[in-house]
Amino acid sequence: MSSEVTPDATVDAAPARPRKHHVLLRLLGVVLLIAAIWFGWVYTQIQAVANRDDATPADAIAVFGAAEYSGRPSPVLHARLDKAVELYQEQIAPIVITLGGGSDKDSGKTEGGVGRDYLLANGIPYNKIVAETYSVDTEQQVQRLALIAQRLHLEHIVVVSDGTHLFRIAELCRRAGLNVYTSPRARLGNIDDYDSVKRTTHEVLSYTALRLDLHISWLHRWLEGKNG
Repeated sequence: MSSEVTPDATVDAAPARPRKHHVLLRLLGVVLLIAAIWFGWVYTQIQAVANRDDATPADAIAVFGAAEYSGRPSPVLHARLDKAVELYQEQIAPIVITLGGGSDKDSGKTEGGVGRDYLLANGIPYNKIVAETYSVDTEQQVQRLALIAQRLHLEHIVVVSDGTHLFRIAELCRRAGLNVYTSPRARLGNIDDYDSVKRTTHEVLSYTALRLDLHISWLHRWLEGKNG
């Protein structure tokens, strides 16, 4: 008894691969659409916070660290510290907290220590400054800030950093139980398109990783406090 494949069976089996390929393409399209909507929403939130100064009377002003060069603040850190001095002079808060540690290449200098020295040179009394000098990235700076707030009984804090940085900072602070108001530093000249896209992309990816509870060290190090 011979075995034969009927013409009908051959016709029915042929479309299987194209149909599967079509389903995969549609699934990929849905994933890309969801990703585009998410990234668009995060970008909108970042820009909204970056373009708004919510500084209001509080218990302290916290300056997030950025690069320092041999004991001198980088242009970015300089601008953040200038914003803190401005807020202090406006009597927004009686205490200024500088955040940020250093690395083996910094010869013992830290972002928090350099920030303290800069504030002293600009008229803020020593006993009105708290320098945190151990944190190495934004998440650690928030954790250290939470400990300082607990120790000093600080209920409301104005946080100062780059505009694009503040949306993620606010989320980290919320998770740490801190009540904060965001206040962006002044813009530094004309930022070229590449630098602007790089900073914003970094924040979109970092915020996405935060929401997904992913801890990607290389991503957090990229641009962390080294934009000066």
